[in-house]
Amino acid sequence: MRQTTDFLTPARLGRLDLPHHLVMAPLTRNRAEADGTPTDLMVTHYAQRATAGLIIGEASTPNAAGQTYPNITAMHTDRHMAGWRQVTEAVRARGGRMFLQLQHGGRVSHPATTGRTPVAPSPVPLPETIFTPRGHQPAVVPREMTQDDIRATVADFAAAARRAVEAGFEGVEVHSANGHLLHQFLAGNTNRRTDGYGGPAERRVRFTAEVTEAVADAIGADRVGVRISPGNTVNGIEEDDTDVLYPALTARLRDLGLAYLHLVHADPDTAVYRRIRADWPGVLIGNPVLPGLTTEAVTRAATDMLAAGADLVALGRPFLANPDLVTRLRLGAPLNPVRERYLMYTGGATGYTDYPALGGQPSSSSMVALDGPRVA
Repeated sequence: MRQTTDFLTPARLGRLDLPHHLVMAPLTRNRAEADGTPTDLMVTHYAQRATAGLIIGEASTPNAAGQTYPNITAMHTDRHMAGWRQVTEAVRARGGRMFLQLQHGGRVSHPATTGRTPVAPSPVPLPETIFTPRGHQPAVVPREMTQDDIRATVADFAAAARRAVEAGFEGVEVHSANGHLLHQFLAGNTNRRTDGYGGPAERRVRFTAEVTEAVADAIGADRVGVRISPGNTVNGIEEDDTDVLYPALTARLRDLGLAYLHLVHADPDTAVYRRIRADWPGVLIGNPVLPGLTTEAVTRAATDMLAAGADLVALGRPFLANPDLVTRLRLGAPLNPVRERYLMYTGGATGYTDYPALGGQPSSSSMVALDGPRVA
């Protein structure tokens, strides 16, 4: 990709021509039906934000065991696929493009939510409570995955990727970040295995690599991205070899011809960012840490991210609170603040589809019915 610091100029990602360099990051907001099917409310939410260069749809589980919290999306049944198809069609009708993030929670799950004991690389529980349909509950000890479990989960990711493409997504993002299952295999404190998936960094990256390879084989490598979060301690993750771990991972992935690598909380001043940028031959999406949700802060962060070698810039909260973010940044207009109270677990339109566009009203040209079941 041609290097530029002007994030509002056209860009290219694999087979896609993008109108600019700004990507809407995946934002799980717990607005799906209980079985993981997207709702009409979600159709509206994503269609409102179709001016993003690319939307990465929120984390969707490839199987029932992968569910993290109540009312998150999934992609392992025909009903899930039909629900997501209505989202992609609404976004495409407004000129947008979507990938779907595929995420397995691993130990970040609970029987009160799934009816199943969580699975993980090792029987190491989440060191905190987890939200369930009955409120916050103590975490349970996960079951260590067998070789058969690993093979089945890899196959589930590939099947979910095929469903995603059939549902109208341009591709998928494999989530190997933020303390979920693939990240649990990467981190030494959650992966205590002594087989071919544990021990040295070269073996701990194997599960992420095998999932990615299977997904690439299923839908084409140029439709596949991978998300990582080096050094991120969310969900009880501890990495004591980040500087070795991620070079080992990029070495496994670099020759697959993937669409992109997505780096969470990318900081150009760190050695790990510079090493990943030097090692990664393809498109790098940088998700910067924002000092504040203002036009000036977002503009500076996006400009600096591109100047540091990123090819695209992923933004989360700015797109959440501003359905017309691109227009606001182009005009230098003020941004809406995020209403923190309504981020997760609340459901409903408040703090989700009612953020005003410039002019004071929600972006409503694609509004649909907001409540009730849709998909048979």
